[in-house]
Amino acid sequence: MSYRRGTGSSSAGRVIAIVADIVAFIIILWILMYLLDANRGNDLVQFVQDSARWLAGWSYDLFTFDEEWARVVAGYGLAAAVYLFVGHAVAGRIRRT
Repeated sequence: MSYRRGTGSSSAGRVIAIVADIVAFIIILWILMYLLDANRGNDLVQFVQDSARWLAGWSYDLFTFDEEWARVVAGYGLAAAVYLFVGHAVAGRIRRT
């Protein structure tokens, strides 16, 4: 029986990268729904908004632009970028070990 080095860490890295992608996708989806003025009475739109607000709670209303759309894009966009950057950095580091 042969042992392949790094198989477990490669899988863990892949999972972390996929989770980061999904989180960023949800946040970006909310930004698009907001900009396109999606019906907030719709269950899917409400679910995406609630999920994005929870995921980006640390960056929600971080910026104080006069226009609400700019606050949404900057605050949620920052969260999506951080999740992508950190998630893929951690995944890459795990894969290298």
